[in-house]
Amino acid sequence: MKPPLTRRSFLKQAARTTAGTVWLGAIARSRSASPNDTLNIGVIGVANRGGANLEGVSSQNLVALCDIDDKYLAAAAQRFPQAKTYNDFRRLIDRNDLDAIVVSTPDHTHAVATVAALRSGRHVYCEKPLTRTVSECRIVTELAKQQKRVTQIGTQIHAGNNYRRAVEIIQSGTIGAVAEVHVWVNATYGGMDRPKATPPVPDHLHYDLWLGPVEPRPYSPEYVPFRWRNWWAFGGGALADFGCHYMDLPHWALTLRHPLAVEVVEGPPVHPESTPPWLIVRYSHPARDRQPPVTLTWYHGGKRPKLELPPEQSAKWGSGVLFVGEKGMLLADYNRNILLPEKRFEGFERPAPFIHNSTGHHKEWIEACKTGGPTTCAFDYSGPLTEAALLGNVAYRVGRKLEWDHAKIKATNCPEADQYLQHHYREGWKI
Repeated sequence: MKPPLTRRSFLKQAARTTAGTVWLGAIARSRSASPNDTLNIGVIGVANRGGANLEGVSSQNLVALCDIDDKYLAAAAQRFPQAKTYNDFRRLIDRNDLDAIVVSTPDHTHAVATVAALRSGRHVYCEKPLTRTVSECRIVTELAKQQKRVTQIGTQIHAGNNYRRAVEIIQSGTIGAVAEVHVWVNATYGGMDRPKATPPVPDHLHYDLWLGPVEPRPYSPEYVPFRWRNWWAFGGGALADFGCHYMDLPHWALTLRHPLAVEVVEGPPVHPESTPPWLIVRYSHPARDRQPPVTLTWYHGGKRPKLELPPEQSAKWGSGVLFVGEKGMLLADYNRNILLPEKRFEGFERPAPFIHNSTGHHKEWIEACKTGGPTTCAFDYSGPLTEAALLGNVAYRVGRKLEWDHAKIKATNCPEADQYLQHHYREGWKI
C-alpha cells in the first residue's frame, strides 16, 4: 500500500523534476510582451473542444499544433499552415520559441501536459476540469503559484455577462444571506460495462499517446474520440464535466472554496469502471467573513431539487442554479437569471454593474500573458473549484461521507478515499 497522501508529499511532487522516459522539455525563453505583440502559442488538442479553443487563440501566432489523431491534425494544419505539427505533446513542449500553451486533451492527460508546460516556463490555458484527480489538481495549482505563470481554466461561461449580473445581485444582498444552493444539470454519462470487443486501432489514431499515463487497455471506440467521459480511467462523468461550469456561479457569488464535508445523498450502485448516470451530492461549506455556512446540493442525470418552483418556471429550466436566500431566491443558468417569487420582485431595479464585462475568456488570458495582468479563472480559483467537483465523485466511490481537511489533502474519517484522491500512472509517466 502507498503511504498516506500529505500536503508535503504533494509539494515535493510539484517541485520535483520529472525523470524516466517522460522528459518534460526545456526552460522557455523569457520574453517581455507589450499588448500589441503577438504570442507564440502551441495548442495541444485541436478538434472538438480543442477546436473551439484553437479558434479562441487564433489571433495570435500559432507556431505548433499537436493531436493524437492525424485526421484532426491535418485539418487544423490546413488552417494554420505555418504551424509545426506533432502527435506527442512532449515534443511540442521541447520547443524553445513558445510563450504559451493551450491544453485541450481529455481529462486524464490534463495534468501531465499542464505540469510539463508550467515547468517549461510557459503560460497555460487548460480545459476544465483542471485535472482528473484531486492529487493532480493540487500539484497543478501549487506549481502555477510557484512558477508565477498566467493561467486560465476553460470555464468559458464565466466570461459571459449573465453570470456577472447574477453575482452582483447575490453580492448586493438582494435576496439576503444565502445558506442553501441547488445545482442541477440535465446531463448523463456512464452506467455501462467495460467493452469486450477489441477492434484494431484506426491507422490515423496514435492510441498509446492518447492513453498517456493511463494503464494500457485495448482500444475501443467507446473510449476515443467522444465517449471517454463515461469511464473513471479517463474522466469523471457529468459531475467532472459540468461541475466546473455550474458550480462556478455559487463559488464566485458566495466566495466558496474548500468544502468541510461531502456526502452522497442518493446514487446508483457504484460501478468499478463507469461513472454514475445520475447522482445527488451534498457539499457543506464553512462560514466566510459575514456569510453563513452554505449547503450546496448537486444533481445530474434528470434528478432535480424538490422545491416549490412555479410550474411555468420549473419546466423551462433543464439545468440551473438556485440560490435560496432569506428574502427570496435567484434562479440562473448560462444565459438567464430571475428573482423568485416574481411578484415579490416586481419593479425591482438591478444593482448598478460593478463587475466589469470580460473582453472574452480567451482574450483576457492572451492579454494577461502579455501584460502580467490577472485572469478571472486562474488556477488559484479554478483549482479549488475543480477539487470540489472531484470530491463528489470520491465520496460516491467510497460510499461514505467525507470529512475533508483541505490543508492536509485528506478525508480524515476515510483513509480508503486515498485510492481515489491520488493519481496512479503507468511506468514512465510522472508529474
